[in-house]
Amino acid sequence: MSFWQWLAVLVVFAGLTLTATDSLTLGKDVAKGSFLVMIGSAMHALTYVMSEAIMTLGDDKLSIFQNTGIQGTVAAVAFIFWQLIYTLPHFETKVWEPMQVAGTSILYALILLTAFGFANLIHSITFFHTLLHFPGGATSAGVFKGLQAVLVFLFTHLLYCGKVGGPEMCFSRPKFLSLVTVCGGVLGYGYATEFFDHQQRRQYSLEESKMGNVEIEPISEKTKLVQGSHNTNA
Repeated sequence: MSFWQWLAVLVVFAGLTLTATDSLTLGKDVAKGSFLVMIGSAMHALTYVMSEAIMTLGDDKLSIFQNTGIQGTVAAVAFIFWQLIYTLPHFETKVWEPMQVAGTSILYALILLTAFGFANLIHSITFFHTLLHFPGGATSAGVFKGLQAVLVFLFTHLLYCGKVGGPEMCFSRPKFLSLVTVCGGVLGYGYATEFFDHQQRRQYSLEESKMGNVEIEPISEKTKLVQGSHNTNA
């Protein structure tokens, strides 16, 4: 990565940390929660790098659809296991009664779950496509994740502010500053990545052209005579 790419990544990180000022008023366990978020984010980031590695390194590489299928199957097995050991024993209090209070029918719930599953499928395919084909791979995917995080602030305000939860659901000045900063960092990263990739391609082309322009020294008449005499003696 170039200096400007690293600088853009730091800008995105700084923009995300601006939202911490809102969290300070939400309770006394903010520090503990922040620590757990950092650990979870580091583990999540590791999956980005590992997912890129199994599609780009070694002889036995996975395709985008193979990676999507394998990771989706593992996640589905984990969710099914959770449904069996927890959700089913608590189905009445955790699922059915809240559905009745909200007026949600079984058909509507199935439509929502199907749409959610389809959205996750599209998300997975585009995510692995970014890892494999977009310049920067896992780093670029992480930067885009920051953009996704701040856009959530906007849609959360439109859908939930004043309807569900408390003031944390509403847009605020720190969230606005975070949105502007992260968007600026993402735009800067995109430009720096495109420029860096163009420079690398140009350098590679120059090296290829130099290798192709290596001139072979022609055989002199004296060398031909010597080779001819050797052939005659043989």
